[in-house]
Amino acid sequence: MTKRGTGEAATMTPPVRIAVVVGGSAVSYGLGILGWGGFAAYFSHPALVALVLAGCVLVGAALFAGGNLSSGEREDRGNRWVLAAFGVLGLLDAYLPAYTDRMSFWTIDGDAIRWLGVGLFSVGGALRLLPVVVLGPRFSGLVAIQPGHTLVTSGIYSVIRHPSYLGLLINSLGFGLAFRSGVGVLITALTLVPLLARIHAEERLLRSQFGDEYAAYCARTSRLIPGIY
Repeated sequence: MTKRGTGEAATMTPPVRIAVVVGGSAVSYGLGILGWGGFAAYFSHPALVALVLAGCVLVGAALFAGGNLSSGEREDRGNRWVLAAFGVLGLLDAYLPAYTDRMSFWTIDGDAIRWLGVGLFSVGGALRLLPVVVLGPRFSGLVAIQPGHTLVTSGIYSVIRHPSYLGLLINSLGFGLAFRSGVGVLITALTLVPLLARIHAEERLLRSQFGDEYAAYCARTSRLIPGIY
């Protein structure tokens, strides 16, 4: 979850982190290259080359960002289905935008759209990683209360409660637009379903843990978009 305190948390070992981050990214880009018809076709587009380079930078940063998969002292295990949903949507997002771009199916005209997508992908990826960097090993991929858990309400958390999830949406949207793909935009919209379920599960758990302190924090911040939601 996105709010971590000062307690200890189990971290992923370097080999596991490399396998998860690098392996997952390799599968994602491999599916995109397959969807576009091979290496030569994919890397014939400067914007797609830039997309891969931006992805490599984000992967490198993710390797040193920290994070864990600890269930901590108390976890909402009923929310684990969200991880499977993210996995399925991630695989679809890796392949379908590239495939529909190659087939010219439901595409948005203009090469500028590709570069806009690359920019959003990069900004969203950085925003996705920022909370992991700030919170380090206390950032968990599960909805759980960690030992010594305290609220983090400074920096970007003083404005929005779930910056990493906002980054995920921007990153996904950018990836779809890099392929001019209406299908990619639709997949980003579908991602809102498990994402909002995850957000509500986190907030219920945090409210049960911190009570009025968390309620006051929610009253002065937005979930994802400052002043709107």
